[in-house]
Amino acid sequence: MDKVINGKLLREEKLALFSEKIKSIPDKLKLVVIQVGENAASDVYVRNKRNVCERVGILFKHLKYDSITEDELVSVISGLNNDSSVTGILVQLPLPEGINTENVINSISPLKDVDGLTIKNVGALFSGKPRLVPCTALGVMSILDNIDANLEGSNVVVVGRSKLVGLPLVALLLRENATVTVCHSKTVNLKEKTSQADILIVAVGNKEFIKGDFVKKDAIVIDVGINRDSGKLYGDCAFDEVVGKCKYITPVPGGVGPLTITYLINNVIEAYHLQKKD
Repeated sequence: MDKVINGKLLREEKLALFSEKIKSIPDKLKLVVIQVGENAASDVYVRNKRNVCERVGILFKHLKYDSITEDELVSVISGLNNDSSVTGILVQLPLPEGINTENVINSISPLKDVDGLTIKNVGALFSGKPRLVPCTALGVMSILDNIDANLEGSNVVVVGRSKLVGLPLVALLLRENATVTVCHSKTVNLKEKTSQADILIVAVGNKEFIKGDFVKKDAIVIDVGINRDSGKLYGDCAFDEVVGKCKYITPVPGGVGPLTITYLINNVIEAYHLQKKD
């Protein structure tokens, strides 16, 4: 297997699997994505979500508001929570200033929270009973599984502690008996920590932040970063410096990104089954 992991190829394999699962479901699945304000990156992400939903046969509804109050937004979400035709609800982040993101996210029914960000779903994950888990974290775990990474007993360093990536990965990795170290902006001697990692996962949103000397020889490097600069995409790792040292590495673009939206499809399917059990 090439050391540069092809996330697009893995996406195709997973989408084929998820498409078969959808065909076996007697009801039509529906995802509603809510977007507030103008954000070019968000426009791209929403369009990508629409495309993959249409590809696998999930109904897609995009609610876009130029301006809306927090109370009005929560009211919209309440209506979607009570609409039995809606399988999943996703609020495209970031939200504009003046809207409390945490309040909005936690107004989503945990059974329809396909981003896995509500307090109840985060709590379920960390209590060892995961329900809906953030898609990027699931995508990273899928990549590690695909390359047969031996997680049990491995020294895994996660750089970044976001609710979307770093924190859920800690819980998922611990479930696989990995030894997990979490680093962040306040970590002292970061290079010392990362250079001891058997598996290094980086999600800080800082262009080429991890240099070659931050990485141990034959480590597995998962680069979750997406940084735009002069019309190009860059990861959090200096790819040309790191690729020669590592055993496997995910490129940017084409690594973790394709799996993130793929696992959104997985979560819509999971949300359907959770609602049927409820």
